[in-house]
Amino acid sequence: MDDDWRQQIDALHEELVRRDDPAAWVREHDAMEASLRYPDFALRGPVFGVAVRDPRVGAEWRVLKPLVDGMPQMARDSLQSYLFLTAKDDTVGRAVRRELLAAVRMLEREAVNEVEACGMRYRVVRGDEFARAGEGGLEPPRPTDPEPVERSWERKARATRSRDIQFVLDPERVDGPAAGALKLGLQDFAYSGARFPSAVRADSERAVATHPELVLLPAGFGLVERGAHGGWRPRGVLMPTPHDARRMLYDGMAEMWALLYRFDEATRARYAAAAEEFRALDRADEFRVDDRLFRICRVERMVRMGAEGPETPRPSDVDEYGPMKMHPTMDEDGTLTYDD
Repeated sequence: MDDDWRQQIDALHEELVRRDDPAAWVREHDAMEASLRYPDFALRGPVFGVAVRDPRVGAEWRVLKPLVDGMPQMARDSLQSYLFLTAKDDTVGRAVRRELLAAVRMLEREAVNEVEACGMRYRVVRGDEFARAGEGGLEPPRPTDPEPVERSWERKARATRSRDIQFVLDPERVDGPAAGALKLGLQDFAYSGARFPSAVRADSERAVATHPELVLLPAGFGLVERGAHGGWRPRGVLMPTPHDARRMLYDGMAEMWALLYRFDEATRARYAAAAEEFRALDRADEFRVDDRLFRICRVERMVRMGAEGPETPRPSDVDEYGPMKMHPTMDEDGTLTYDD
């Protein structure tokens, strides 16, 4: 550890002492315990979202669409929809709508990673997703991780708002000494090993130089299944709280998987009964049904920052499809035309 980083971590520790915040001390203790019990990192790959910057307000970039998408084009599509719906529902005035629709048309035709409209800059942002791992597998949720105020198991219950939204991408922000140490350990991280194509490794090494600063996003929570050879594979999307991830497992067993995988009646009944058993456990982070082992795991993400802001998708990032028109045609007055 160089002197600069040592001074930064010492300063974070002093700030923690000065605040005299018992909750912060407990969170810090949990983080330190996790670093000992789960000392390794399991890389899950890139994730993508959208950030926005309003130069009239300040220089910071804020997350507009959570970094949970597996491909850059998925984030571009979410931006296209956001701009279209803003033009349709939240806009007064033809000039504003004209600018928004110009950005929509660009996203319909081109795989662009940044557009401007009405003085705002919108950017598709790239992050890396990883989980801590140890002898017991992937790290489960920590006792201090946030849960919904109302922990409903009903499918129609409103999903918890992502903590990514409006999160400021500030590389100077560090929430405690443990987070500072994590940033230190990840600062020079680059993809390595033969399992990654040479283009992926080269892009990753280049990003360390072009985007040397890091932002740690709020932790997310995912459902993983243990494979036949001992590895863990994701099942479903990243969720904002442990309970939302548990409810995703419950919904899958109770109904969704039967429809998706066309279970026979016996399997459907067995999984439905397992779902109720899992629900009765209330806060279980691991559950077995048949010969399948599921776990709720804690997922961390980082975004690289450079002189021009957050990193955009790299040339080696893969899209399975390209830009497309997703909404009806709208004119400057807000009139919609449904194309054949």
